[in-house]
Amino acid sequence: MSAVRQRIAVGMLTLSMAGFGAWKASEGFTPVAVIPTKGDVPTIGHGSTRYEDGSPVRMDDTITRQRAEVLARNLNSQAEKEFAASLPGAKLHQDEFDLYMDFVGQYGMGTWRAGSPRRDLLAGNYVQACNDLLKYKFAAGYDCSTPGNKRCWGVWQRQLDRHAKCMAAQ
Repeated sequence: MSAVRQRIAVGMLTLSMAGFGAWKASEGFTPVAVIPTKGDVPTIGHGSTRYEDGSPVRMDDTITRQRAEVLARNLNSQAEKEFAASLPGAKLHQDEFDLYMDFVGQYGMGTWRAGSPRRDLLAGNYVQACNDLLKYKFAAGYDCSTPGNKRCWGVWQRQLDRHAKCMAAQ
């Protein structure tokens, strides 16, 4: 007999340890501020673009691995609350919660709130929300899905991975 997986109210979920670990691995670690792709903003640690107080990362900033971990956890904790508030009444599987939080970590809460994945989740269109992820393939106006590009292939690969995980959760 197979177990039936049920979605859980978003407000009851938090980023899993596996989800946080996967996010950190996707972001990598940089002890000095960098601009990861052309047109991006300064990023430090595990992909942080700001500090807990909202101040932006500056190009001359440095960070230890330990501080980067604390910063990432604190920013993810803030983002979880905003994410849950953006999906009133919605329910997700843990895998879905983790991958959409990964999306928020990469593209930001503003993009999430205005985007089609959120609209489709609110409407209960889970498969379409997964497919919507593939719309986010641009960095500074450049189509990162362009075969052979060396500019931002990782942006597109990350979306393909997210989409595959999302579809597997359906």
